[in-house]
Amino acid sequence: MKSIVGTIDRVAFSFGSFTVYWYGIIIGAAMLLAITLASKEGKKRGLGEEDITDMAMWAIPLGLIGARIYYVLFQWEYYIKKPLEIIAIWQGGIAIYGGLIAGGLAVYWFTKKKGIPFSLMLDILAPYVLLAQSIGRWGNFINQEAHGEAVTRTFLENLYLPKFIIDQMQINGTYYHPTFLYESLWSLLGFAIIIMLRNRKNLLRRGEVALSYVIWYSVGRFFIEGMRTDSLWMGDFLRVSQGLSLLLFVGAIAIWIYRRRDYPPKAYYLKGWKLKEEH
Repeated sequence: MKSIVGTIDRVAFSFGSFTVYWYGIIIGAAMLLAITLASKEGKKRGLGEEDITDMAMWAIPLGLIGARIYYVLFQWEYYIKKPLEIIAIWQGGIAIYGGLIAGGLAVYWFTKKKGIPFSLMLDILAPYVLLAQSIGRWGNFINQEAHGEAVTRTFLENLYLPKFIIDQMQINGTYYHPTFLYESLWSLLGFAIIIMLRNRKNLLRRGEVALSYVIWYSVGRFFIEGMRTDSLWMGDFLRVSQGLSLLLFVGAIAIWIYRRRDYPPKAYYLKGWKLKEEH
């Protein structure tokens, strides 16, 4: 959608025909922060100094490819007619769930190759991925996308939002629900809660930090997705992200209960990992 005068320009800067967008800068900064924080946490839990960065070299590009494939598959009727646009990721069209699935598979492959417990790696990464998602949603804000239905300016003012957010939510003369903001704040709150719980002794066992992330994010995404106007649909009756959120929520709880029945019980997350440990 074309923005009106007074909103934030989605272009950060240009060199001739080379253009850098705020969306890319924000996503890149979010990923870098997540990798930096995860690397520090990984060292505390017994991982090597380069394990997180080496893993990220695989997980990030494969995650981006997965995010694009996921989006294209659910818009196949459009892309089958314009196949050359499948690779035109700069025009928009990526889905976070696709990125998480592909990135998760890359992490699984990497941990098996390196002999690192997969569940521990996911526990280390999970809260920082959630933080990166919180930051990344501001790229959607700059692009004036991932918003909800039309609302009035008065409605937005009654939410006590800063003027720059209200102005940016005006698109072609119409104001919209800032659903990007709802998800950003939900993810930020989840990050804080999961970090707090993760650092408590004898509370979360290995794998449960990652499951906490899945439960928290899927709940928020289910309800926020229902407010958005750009959802991917399965047929005319089901929003894809809502259906997947519900499956992930139920699945994560079931896995949590099942794993708690294991004997001997899973090690606590804070115990970390040593090379001599069986995995």
